[in-house]
Amino acid sequence: MKFATWNVNSVRQRQGLVTDWLAANRPDLLLLQEIKCEAGQFPSDAFREAGYESEVVGQKSYNGVAILSRVPVAVMHRHLPGLAAPDGGEHQARYVEVRAEGIVFGNLYLPNGNSGGADGYAAKLAWMDALVEHARAMLADETDFVLAGDYNVAPADEDFAPGALSADDALIRPETRRRFRTLRWLGLTDALRALTPQGPVYTFWDYQAGCWPRDRGLRIDHAMLSPRLAERLTGAMPDRMERDRPQPSDHVPLVVTLDDA
Repeated sequence: MKFATWNVNSVRQRQGLVTDWLAANRPDLLLLQEIKCEAGQFPSDAFREAGYESEVVGQKSYNGVAILSRVPVAVMHRHLPGLAAPDGGEHQARYVEVRAEGIVFGNLYLPNGNSGGADGYAAKLAWMDALVEHARAMLADETDFVLAGDYNVAPADEDFAPGALSADDALIRPETRRRFRTLRWLGLTDALRALTPQGPVYTFWDYQAGCWPRDRGLRIDHAMLSPRLAERLTGAMPDRMERDRPQPSDHVPLVVTLDDA
């Protein structure tokens, strides 16, 4: 089983990059974030020609998540369970969950938290709290699951280049990191750090200030595995050269492989 998570920063703009990557890597599932389009505008036909069906939770111009699969999937949720909709309105398009090959895959695009002042940061923490509770419930049900995507969290200081983030950035504030640690304390495994325990391994490089050529990156895209899946983990690494393609996303795919059950 091979899956990947990738914030594509506009799927219509990166459609060619995604189809090329699918052809070269052939994952069973590809979890996409920040697709920036409604479901009706998603290029499902192009991906179907490449051998992948699409499950899309879209939103006009912002956010949006999708799962491309070449194995059968069943949709479980189209928003994060337990998360209250803002002011009684609609949920932002930040979560979709499917079951495939006996595994639940939760594809998430966690709020950044740096915009909207105190309310914006509180929304980020509320989202993380709901994610923790959803993970806790799945563990109680002995579900094998993955929670993967753009977490907008750099869990440790080695997960961002020196000077790349200010001390009060929402990606590294103590309350943010505390909630990420809570996921681990529940019994989840950070796939990349399980196999590469130390050192800088980035998944994001800003478009500004020469961040890519200077390797001023962040590790903010993660795949968290439930205990039985962690025992099957054989590989986890960003495909960093995707950042060097023409008109790339500012994120690269994080590719994870599991032994067959």
